[in-house]
Amino acid sequence: MKTTFTPTDIHRSVISVPPLCRDVSLKVCATENGKLIRHIEAGGVTTLLYGGNANFYNLAPSEFADTLDMLAAQAAQDSWVVPSVGPYFGTMMDQAAVLATRKFPTAMILPTIAVSSPEGVRVAVMKFVERAGIPAVLYVKDEKYVTVEVVKSLVAAGVISWIKYAVVRKDTANDPLLRGIVDVVDPKLIVSGIGEQPIITHWKHFGIRAFTSGCVCVAPRRSQEMLRALQAGDFATAEKIRERFNSLESLRNAHGPIPVLHQAVALAGIADTGPHLPLLARLDGHLDQPIQAAASGLLAWNQQAGAGN
Repeated sequence: MKTTFTPTDIHRSVISVPPLCRDVSLKVCATENGKLIRHIEAGGVTTLLYGGNANFYNLAPSEFADTLDMLAAQAAQDSWVVPSVGPYFGTMMDQAAVLATRKFPTAMILPTIAVSSPEGVRVAVMKFVERAGIPAVLYVKDEKYVTVEVVKSLVAAGVISWIKYAVVRKDTANDPLLRGIVDVVDPKLIVSGIGEQPIITHWKHFGIRAFTSGCVCVAPRRSQEMLRALQAGDFATAEKIRERFNSLESLRNAHGPIPVLHQAVALAGIADTGPHLPLLARLDGHLDQPIQAAASGLLAWNQQAGAGN
């Protein structure tokens, strides 16, 4: 596992956001997680962010340390693993103490607006970083979570490694919060956090140069091709690739991004993701066929890239 961080690492590859595989007894499974990690890495993707898709929201504090150690052991030497903490303050502080004894160069703070305020978030981030001894990834998922001023102050304080921006808009180009952030923070520190769908607009209109993806777990080579096309300014190719991801992304939008991806990875035969950790549950069986068809199609398309097609 890569144990250093510089801002350029954000742009090395697409930032994958994998599910976390568990066995029938709900224990985190090293074997199946290893299969998924190696599939992602084989596509040239070297960053693994374990957050919402991995259901780190419901991870037991008692299994946090073992899960970190397993992920570090399964990842390749040059792969960068970013775990998540929180979303609640007491949980993230206990997890900070664990991270202080490990070599992860950053961790993402999961957001919640249920019991938070922008100023409270600012204080929590500062205290987490102080205890963990590493900068944090700020995950902006709702426009009420932080203000532009809070983001600016945290970046200026040197406690933010990068920002995952994932506020969903009907018109991606019309985003006052994102515009306010890029006006006060270097866009190179901001990552588009909603997969392949909005990144072309974020790239063109806001100067963002990196993105996270869940579907990269199925078709890593193709998602990497999209990143390289964007970096080359070839937006026509990037758009063609983006459209191919819509089959699975549309199902995620309709039925939940976390459970659909969880089942897609398993139904495509990439890795056995196992049962969901509650409070999540498996989707109705009638969705297996369309999820499997979309995931298998993406996987076959990914394999064609590996064959040079």
